[in-house]
Amino acid sequence: NTYNTSSLPFKMRLPDSVRPLHYDLLIHPNLTFLTFTGSVQIQLEVRQETKHIFLNSKNLHISRALRLGSRHPHLLQLQESEHFEQIALSSESLTFTRGLHVIQLDFSANLSDTFHGFYKGTYTTRNGEVRALASTQFEPTHARAAFPCFDEPGFKANFSIRVRRESRHISISNMPKLKTVELAGGLLEDHYDVTVKMSTYLVAFIVCDFLSISKRSQHGVEISVYTVPEKISQAEYALNTAVTLLDFYDDYFDIPYPLPKQDLAAIPDFQSGAMENWGLTTYRESGLLFDPERSSTSDKLGITKVIAHELAHQWFGNLVTMQWWNDLWLNEGFAKFMEFVSVNITYPELQVNDYFLEKCFTAMGVDSLSSSHPISTPVENPAQIREMFDDVSYQKGACVLNMLRDFLTPEAFKMGIIRYLKNHSYQNTVNADLWYSLTNICQSDDLDSGRLKADGFCSDSKSSASASKWYMDDDLNVKAIMDTWTLQEGFPIISVEVKGREVYLKQERYLKGADPAKNSSFLWQVPLTYITSSSSSVQRFLLKNRKDVLYLPAEVEWIKFNVDMRGYYIVHYETGGWDALIRQLQQNHTVLSGNDRASLIHNIFQLVSIGKVPLDKALSLSLYLRYETEIMPVTQGFGELVPLYKLMEKRDMATLEHQLKSYLMNLFQRLINAQRWSDEGSVSERILRNYLLLFACVRRYGPCVQTAQELFQKWKESDGKMRLPADVRLVVYTEGARTEEGWDFLLEKYRQTLYPSEKSQIKAALSYSPLADKLKWLIERGLEGDILKTHELPSLVISVSKNPQAYKLAWDFLRTNWQKLVQKFDLGSSSISRMVVGVTNQYSTREKLVEVQSFFSSLEQGMGAGLRSVQQAVENIEENIRWMDKNVPLLTHWLNSHSI
Repeated sequence: NTYNTSSLPFKMRLPDSVRPLHYDLLIHPNLTFLTFTGSVQIQLEVRQETKHIFLNSKNLHISRALRLGSRHPHLLQLQESEHFEQIALSSESLTFTRGLHVIQLDFSANLSDTFHGFYKGTYTTRNGEVRALASTQFEPTHARAAFPCFDEPGFKANFSIRVRRESRHISISNMPKLKTVELAGGLLEDHYDVTVKMSTYLVAFIVCDFLSISKRSQHGVEISVYTVPEKISQAEYALNTAVTLLDFYDDYFDIPYPLPKQDLAAIPDFQSGAMENWGLTTYRESGLLFDPERSSTSDKLGITKVIAHELAHQWFGNLVTMQWWNDLWLNEGFAKFMEFVSVNITYPELQVNDYFLEKCFTAMGVDSLSSSHPISTPVENPAQIREMFDDVSYQKGACVLNMLRDFLTPEAFKMGIIRYLKNHSYQNTVNADLWYSLTNICQSDDLDSGRLKADGFCSDSKSSASASKWYMDDDLNVKAIMDTWTLQEGFPIISVEVKGREVYLKQERYLKGADPAKNSSFLWQVPLTYITSSSSSVQRFLLKNRKDVLYLPAEVEWIKFNVDMRGYYIVHYETGGWDALIRQLQQNHTVLSGNDRASLIHNIFQLVSIGKVPLDKALSLSLYLRYETEIMPVTQGFGELVPLYKLMEKRDMATLEHQLKSYLMNLFQRLINAQRWSDEGSVSERILRNYLLLFACVRRYGPCVQTAQELFQKWKESDGKMRLPADVRLVVYTEGARTEEGWDFLLEKYRQTLYPSEKSQIKAALSYSPLADKLKWLIERGLEGDILKTHELPSLVISVSKNPQAYKLAWDFLRTNWQKLVQKFDLGSSSISRMVVGVTNQYSTREKLVEVQSFFSSLEQGMGAGLRSVQQAVENIEENIRWMDKNVPLLTHWLNSHSI
């Protein structure tokens, strides 16, 4: 009773006139034959009479469809639109009248061999036995591939889930298990408690043989971590961290976590970093499992942030959900932002704020191209929806929230956030709901206003100096300000000219590329902050117009805008403004904070790209770096200069390339020599140590190479048993991977180890090796998924594309296997986008530009021709060509006259 028809009015979005209230879902996977069957009963509310009920279904075989009635079930006919991933249910003799109806659908399908929907996974035990499991990943549009449903975030409902399994497996789902029933033939059926009202993309169920450890949070939530049996010893850090963070959010948001339990599961095959399914968050093994002996500091920081991100989503995203994917940033920008707020308070020793800037720099890299998009952007089809999961939604979203928090004060911001979550619990929101919650906090007649007034926050905010500039206007309009940051793409460059005590300000869009017409009409409301040579207290000014003037109490030697880079904009200092800052850095750089120094380095090099500052001025600013010791400015210095020689490695420019490399080596030699081959120091010192030593060894700096070789020899002779300091392990492996024998030994250890952190370090080291034939072999194995799991492939391919000896392999591999990669990873997914941009962004020749353009334009529309990442890739190469044409002579001349 299934036949295709085009006569029905299928549209991309489901009609709003029929809404699901409750799903009764039974799922039965067969892990021997890798198939599953299921049945779902959906209680519907029909709001206006209709002949057809439309819902989503993808690659499911539906064997029958019924409307359940008081007397007898009514058989329904089914029409399917593959294009819209929908089905329509109807019957000649039946009209669905207003009111409640129950439909039942029985279905079956193969477990997916991708990483989404209800998909199969495998892992290999220590004895070489391969075991299977089945797990789900539904966000954004894949619940419909596991059961027929109303698969849009606005259709929230309650779910009662039952899972059938064999006795050798367990199952887990969003809610606690109520009971297990024995069925004929030794099968077991787990019955789960009914969920809270939620969107389909958050539903989850796993059938596996995992083990778990558990602990109760202070608020009485049962928290458990599940992993494959042999890795359960690496689960403890995640368990304790999850308890701490869930308790933190419970208090911070002043809203109790609404479920009785929260499980964290490490999934052996997992495409993204992690997923916030309500009550059952899922992770890559490397994003959850930690071993104090083997994992590095950056592993610890990474795992803590991922858990913080997924648990923040239990409120932002799960409790309050965006109405549609165009406002995905309400979920992702917030969760990314809350990683920093929560970890900074709960784990201050991780120094998480040292890394926030980098998020904004990353976002600006994408946001400075004409292929960028507003934070909030219309999207329709699944590929466009997947493309929203990008640096703009996550990193830019987090950066504009950080700017708003700095602007409103953290206290007012927090009150507004709590108001937003309380007013919209179990509902869906749009952008404006958030701005409304953050406006007129002190005039609010909500329940929380009593507390606000009681603790004096509102009563004295008008006079409070920190907020002086903002609260002069009683009608502070958060929406008007924030619409300029979320409804238009890009960001402003603020030009500053100081004349005596007057500071002339001008804003325009920062846009790389040849078309200046695109930036003319854009205007932002910019919360400017500044300090000066005579006062380190932060001054504030809201720039609403294209031009404005500020008055200083007295003349100053220098002025620095965007204090600590808390705002999402860059600054150009005209007529001598840069020279004064450069002089200050050279005399005493510590007058400015590490973040301020990093932002000056970032800003000046961005200004070179658009011709506002000559390259030699940016290079003379970089000279001060020989005295720099803090992680953000040091890594930003590398971040601006390393890409320049990476461009040269892909062309015949050996002389200039080596000059630039030795300039960098000289710049940081003193800091490199000061590094110890140990695990001592603060978190940021340890992360910086790994970074600097890796750079020095890759650059073949004698003392570094010698130590790394000795350590690798000892480690190899101990058959990998000797404990290397976790923070220099990558450096040692990288040195070892330079020889055939060392590379083979590392690969063997990669295959044997049960530690995800060790696996990822070895994988990186292998990819840095100059042995191109080995790398070609390894990438090709990645598609098979036997030695290297396929979900590890995107990052390997990108890493190889940066390798001066092997970069051609990556581009050839991407072209040759494009169809397979799209099938496996899904068009528009961040895995595909990252590969497209990552593999091509170090090309700077017209030949390569033509090659990249012609490959992608030869694809059909459904295979990636229209992807935003393809536009980004092309624009990046065009920008590289422009940069090289313009600046290579300048760079050559400057390096010749500045050998440190």
